Amino acid sequence: MTGAVTAIDWLAVFSHFASLSLLAVGGAITTAPDMHRYLVTQQAWLSDAQFTASIALSQAAPGPNVLFIALLGWNLGLNAGGGAAAGWLAWGLALLGVVVSMTATLLPSSVLTYTATRWAHQHRERRTVRAFKAGMAPIVIALLIATGWLLTAAHDQPTSDWPLYLLTAAATLLVWRTRIHLLWLIGAGALLGAIGWV
Repeated sequence: MTGAVTAIDWLAVFSHFASLSLLAVGGAITTAPDMHRYLVTQQAWLSDAQFTASIALSQAAPGPNVLFIALLGWNLGLNAGGGAAAGWLAWGLALLGVVVSMTATLLPSSVLTYTATRWAHQHRERRTVRAFKAGMAPIVIALLIATGWLLTAAHDQPTSDWPLYLLTAAATLLVWRTRIHLLWLIGAGALLGAIGWV
């Protein structure tokens, strides 16, 4: 997003993130493929590297995984202001990007979750409620796989990335078959990356 940014641009970002918020079954990370399509491919407001770095940084940081949306908004605003070297206007637009993207993501899904949870709890014995819960599991898994594919495709160096694929497969098996906490696996991956093995 370079040059003049109008209120309509920010409203478009808000409405797109708000609509994705209502589809974020399984967490905000499941909407990453469509965010990539919108922000990087369609609008060219972010680069591939900025998008991937936003997800990687937020997943490495402690806290909820929805933080990647704040980083996307930050980068969007910073780009709109001409980059970090552009001064206080760029930093102000970066903060605006955080507020717009996080509000659009959190508000609709929070209201929907509160309302739907109250209703589902009151009607938890209905067959339709039980069927809905059972049917959502494969959808969430498919959306997480799509996000993983997107992050893998952004790197796209299969001849040199085989250790990453092997590490991913090993971590997946360990999470699935053991009770090793996920943070230990993340730490092991970081250590292997730091020493240059992956």
